[in-house]
Amino acid sequence: MTSHHHHASDASAASSATSAATADQPQAPTEFWEGLYSAKPAVWSGRVNANLASVAGALTPGRALDLGCGEGGDAIWLAQQGWRVTGIDISTVAIERARAAALAADIGASLLDFVAGDLETWRPDEPLDLVTASFFQSPVHLPRTQILREAALMLAPGGHLLTVAHAGPPSWVENSEHPAHLFVRPEREVADLALPVGEWETVIAESRTREVTSPDGVPGTLEDSVVLVRRLR
Repeated sequence: MTSHHHHASDASAASSATSAATADQPQAPTEFWEGLYSAKPAVWSGRVNANLASVAGALTPGRALDLGCGEGGDAIWLAQQGWRVTGIDISTVAIERARAAALAADIGASLLDFVAGDLETWRPDEPLDLVTASFFQSPVHLPRTQILREAALMLAPGGHLLTVAHAGPPSWVENSEHPAHLFVRPEREVADLALPVGEWETVIAESRTREVTSPDGVPGTLEDSVVLVRRLR
């Protein structure tokens, strides 16, 4: 679930869209993600995403949770920086690949644990210092804001929540091909999280452009929303 998927930036839009579509039997999230991962041997590059590396690289390692970890690229990188990480994803196929990648990278089980589970119900057994959610966006039901809010409450004082999300369509795609509600703007992300003033501070809330190569081999750009909030107490 860690990349290039788009999801309504608020839970209410997602749930109303889901209930409206029930007559058409929308695909269950587990089924959708298992299908996506099973269709090919690797879905993502396996490399950490650049924004996560630049932001989390400046933080003191502690206990981390990677939401929608996919095949484990971000979680493995965090463990290599000295974090004790749990990566969770709904897809058992993705989690098997993440575990294999962690073995290949020679990261011990004491630093890195991957869980196939439901992000709406899973809870850590101790307070966290960092929660990351990279491209935590989905074309099927995902109560994104609710999950992020609850994850924020798992943080110890001084802990950070870091979200990296698609802020707009790739430069080579016509806007009309992508419904605007699927993107996350940084100021909207902070507003949607609605974390209590005085208990949280917004450290970063910005759009960042990165240079990429389009599927046709042409240079292009992607726009990411990067938000880092810190729990004060």
